[in-house]
Amino acid sequence: MIRFKQDDLEVRSMEADDAVLLAKWLSDPEVLQYYEGRDRPHDLERVYEHFYREDSESIRSIVMYRDEPIGYIQYYEIDEAERELYGYAKSERIFGMDQFIGEPGFWNRGIGTRLIQSMASYLLDSLNADRIVMDPQEWNHRAIRVYEKCGFVKKKLLPQHEWHEGAYRDCWLIERSQNASCVDEA
Repeated sequence: MIRFKQDDLEVRSMEADDAVLLAKWLSDPEVLQYYEGRDRPHDLERVYEHFYREDSESIRSIVMYRDEPIGYIQYYEIDEAERELYGYAKSERIFGMDQFIGEPGFWNRGIGTRLIQSMASYLLDSLNADRIVMDPQEWNHRAIRVYEKCGFVKKKLLPQHEWHEGAYRDCWLIERSQNASCVDEA
């Protein structure tokens, strides 16, 4: 199922055959440096355990660029524990999202910015989200720059929030609301 398509960028439902792609991407040290950690490569068994759990509320998808699979994106309504941690009211519809481009040859081409902007628009407009939140690691300046270009703002530092490569890392809680927009760079 296609979730949305914008020009040559498409996000579609993840399928059983995509496990091989995820195992390829999540065993690449270059990708793992930013997502999961180089000390946590995924073989097929681990991909099935992590990405194909029946009890997960996440909507998992594959990112396609010009009909080629290049990455992964998921979104989910944040649960009560996350709402409390982040300081949000129960009355709002708040989505979290996580993503990576698994083909390094597609990095630094503006595709990530287009993906984040498109997914944010989809969540805000089609799913009526009040806010979208993410929690990138504080040291990942490249990702944070993309998110800020797409209207996300830093809201709160989350000390020692995520385990990555042998240590707990600080993360930023970043948020985008209905009235934010992407910044065009000329």
